[in-house]
Amino acid sequence: MSVRPIQETLARLQGGLFLSECSDKLAECVRGVDETGKAGKLTITLDLKKSAGAIEIVAKVTNKTPEPRPDSDLLWPTVEGNLSLDNPNQRKLDLRVADSKPAEIRTIDMSTGEIKSA
Repeated sequence: MSVRPIQETLARLQGGLFLSECSDKLAECVRGVDETGKAGKLTITLDLKKSAGAIEIVAKVTNKTPEPRPDSDLLWPTVEGNLSLDNPNQRKLDLRVADSKPAEIRTIDMSTGEIKSA
């Protein structure tokens, strides 16, 4: 008696769509594990029962893909109980926009010592 490889049976389930779904779920799980460094899990379940002389198979694939941790924000509490982007205990700097006019370029003639503008 020759036993068929399981992949042949899996390829027949749901008209071939089940194996495709398994591949998609596996790829999704692999990406999640790679991005988060956390463990993932792929579960393929085949429920079999006899039905009018045949074998009825209900195939299901699930994955537990690790979720990436959401980005956090750092806000500062104020005495009023609000949150601020700026640290209320830190002094403000008087920052201004610099002139956009390019500075004059000067060169020195080494033989005469004369300063020339370019």
